[in-house]
Amino acid sequence: MTSFINSVDQRTQLAGANRLEVLLFSLGQDTGTAREEVFGINVFKVREVMHVPEITRAPDMPDAVEGMVSLRGTMVPVINLQKFCGVVCEARPKILMVTEYNKHIQGFLVDSVETIERLSWEDVKTPPPMVTSRLGGLVTAVAELGDKRLVMIMDVEKVLAETAKFYDEELLFEEVDVYDKREVHGFFADDSSVARKQIAMTLDRMNIKHTCAVNGAEAWERLRELADRADAAGRPVTEYVDFVLTDVEMPEMDGYVLTQKIKGDPRFKDVPVLMHSSLTAEANQALGKGIGDDAYVPKFEPRELAQALIRVLD
Repeated sequence: MTSFINSVDQRTQLAGANRLEVLLFSLGQDTGTAREEVFGINVFKVREVMHVPEITRAPDMPDAVEGMVSLRGTMVPVINLQKFCGVVCEARPKILMVTEYNKHIQGFLVDSVETIERLSWEDVKTPPPMVTSRLGGLVTAVAELGDKRLVMIMDVEKVLAETAKFYDEELLFEEVDVYDKREVHGFFADDSSVARKQIAMTLDRMNIKHTCAVNGAEAWERLRELADRADAAGRPVTEYVDFVLTDVEMPEMDGYVLTQKIKGDPRFKDVPVLMHSSLTAEANQALGKGIGDDAYVPKFEPRELAQALIRVLD
């Protein structure tokens, strides 16, 4: 039906302007609640949208994983988002969204796709506790559309962690060693609960103390408070924080803008900033380098994250 691959450069520039484009989609009308929710996914992560092809069933798959499809010679796992989200519909999903996260390709079965909506991260908010609780932490952000509908940005990393099982946690942390050259305190920001958990596990394994924020706006507010406290004490800010690790996609302020603000404040001149994202295209990494990041690390790779941290700390 539709390919999204040719618009990578344009959408990368949107990210640098604290904006994003989301593809709106529906899982269908829930027979229990009679509601049809509107979800969104960053277009940058969508490779193509098509009618559901033939799915090869496979044994021993998680309940929401329908099986595999062959796309141009590549076997791609297919996740039924209706099942994963507990949406009960009379009709089966009709659309397959093929997505790429951190070089892993998978398909999501949905009922329908609508339009591409351009949003400012400033208008994308952290979801209220009621929404978070009802959807089991599956939504990382919400925004109001022009027609007054609410779009919920889905935490695809959580979906993949619980269904696709594309990483073996024990193996991932096997080569993460303790950093014992000095005491280190890091600060990180990420809107995904799955990503925050993995970052915390990596830093704990390295014996690095850490604090975190759930979006770029909160991170910048807390970092400025740290810098103000350092100023008041007549001390360098490096006595309070040794590095900042930021996600790229976050409500209210994305990681590119957060990095620009940190690099633009002379108080943080000796604090390295690492970008940590499932957007691993060369265009994204080049944009990070262009605004002054000290490293760009793919998500779900604790060993690479640990190695990058050692490089900047040394």
